[in-house]
Amino acid sequence: MQKSTVAQIRERFDQDVERFSNLETGQSATIDAPLAMSLITGAAATICPEANTILDIGCGAGNYTLKLLERLPNRDVMLLDLSQPMLTRAEERIRAVSSGSVTPHQADIREIELAPESLDIVMAAAGLHHLRGEEEWRQVFGKIYRALKPGGCFWISDLIHHSVPAIQAMMWQRYGEYLSDFKDEAYRDHVFDYVAKEDSPRPLMFQLDMLREVGFAHVDVLHKNVAQHSAVV
Repeated sequence: MQKSTVAQIRERFDQDVERFSNLETGQSATIDAPLAMSLITGAAATICPEANTILDIGCGAGNYTLKLLERLPNRDVMLLDLSQPMLTRAEERIRAVSSGSVTPHQADIREIELAPESLDIVMAAAGLHHLRGEEEWRQVFGKIYRALKPGGCFWISDLIHHSVPAIQAMMWQRYGEYLSDFKDEAYRDHVFDYVAKEDSPRPLMFQLDMLREVGFAHVDVLHKNVAQHSAVV
């Protein structure tokens, strides 16, 4: 199947701001979304308590940054998303609770330049699965590694592909049941259709190995369901 272009992905997210604007449920199509936000923001605040500069990749309506600011208030934030409506909502919500600077960028992580050693915390929630070939993963992970200050950390929550076909089938069935229970079978089919069209998730071990390859010294897994993992410079 021919995957969606960046413009097509942007268009869909432009129409989906409300679904990404609930701080209690997070992204509703993601299993364990509230747990993922809690784990990642709690761990990031624990590992980098003196952090001042935060990048939220694929920030959506700003949920992850808002959760992190509950623990690390008034930090400077850079927001990155393909969708301008998402960025507008995220900026509004964050400025309402924080005196730190908020810098939005409507851009693709594959294209934006990040200054070396300029960031303390980078978060990427449900966005990296839009990367395509192995070289794009290597380029993006390397860019983030170089942009982090010594001791900085990178946190990922994302859809993953399971390497063992039987496990992939089991987990995909489980995901379908979650979506049907959350709403209905039509919603399940809708999500499955856009995942097939837009996404190209990679196995967890592929990502962990790639993080080590580009230079991260400490790589760990907080929770594997869809997957939340981390890397520290």
